[in-house]
Amino acid sequence: MTDMQVNPSFRLAYVPGVTPGKWARVWIERLPDVPLDLVAVPSTEGERTVREGEVDAGLVRLPVDKDVLSAIPLYTETTVVVFPKDHWLAAAEEVALGDLAEEVVFHPLDDTLGFTAETLPGRPAIARPDTTADAVELVAANVGVLLVPQSLARLHHRRDLTYRPVAEGPQSQVALSWPQERTTDLVEEFIGIVRGRTVNSSRGRGAGQAAEAPSKEQPKKAAAPRKPQQQKAGGQKAVGQKAAGQKTGGQKTGGQKAGGQKPGPQKGRGGGPAAAARRGKPKRRS
Repeated sequence: MTDMQVNPSFRLAYVPGVTPGKWARVWIERLPDVPLDLVAVPSTEGERTVREGEVDAGLVRLPVDKDVLSAIPLYTETTVVVFPKDHWLAAAEEVALGDLAEEVVFHPLDDTLGFTAETLPGRPAIARPDTTADAVELVAANVGVLLVPQSLARLHHRRDLTYRPVAEGPQSQVALSWPQERTTDLVEEFIGIVRGRTVNSSRGRGAGQAAEAPSKEQPKKAAAPRKPQQQKAGGQKAVGQKAAGQKTGGQKTGGQKAGGQKPGPQKGRGGGPAAAARRGKPKRRS
């Protein structure tokens, strides 16, 4: 029994801020008979969900346990600081970590930037918020500011808040991860999709389907026989030679136009020397 029969669908976990839509659309186009189940999980649960086999693979934030999981880094996000629109930081185009020295900086329990109590800039809050969403609510109350990946700032967007990029701050990296011992054909298929492989260069199930397609379409690719070129009735030039003024054995036909000859009386059985010349035959010698 193959993996295709054991796993009739492909389960993909993704953490907040990650948008798997573009890859999901390609999956549906290439493998319409294999359902793709998207499973949203909290940032802190991404690695565990993949490691314990609850899904086939996951779009998670690094780091992960490399002894158990394989991971392909996909992209690195810009880090931003979130604050109220009327905050003095709104006048800057870019913020340095040193600019936050006098600010209360929230450090939620689901932090994705890897801050510690020693590395977190600014002044710590009295207590750590449980989630990034909770921290955003505190920022809106003008209690402090928050450092997050840009995708999370967009996810928790509010009209009364804005953000600016942070120079030289820690960044979050998103990766495709899966259990090393379960690198199935469907996992290979998704790896090909996120890496931008075409269906013909993919190593997964779709590659086999693509390999069969040329043989089925081969009869349609056979060159069609060339149609003979039609000639016009009145004065068309023949290919490779002129109908008027054709040389035959070094002798001109007398400049006769094709289709332009006027009927007239001819002398003798063969039409005489002039007629012989018009037909392109050598003149008889008496």
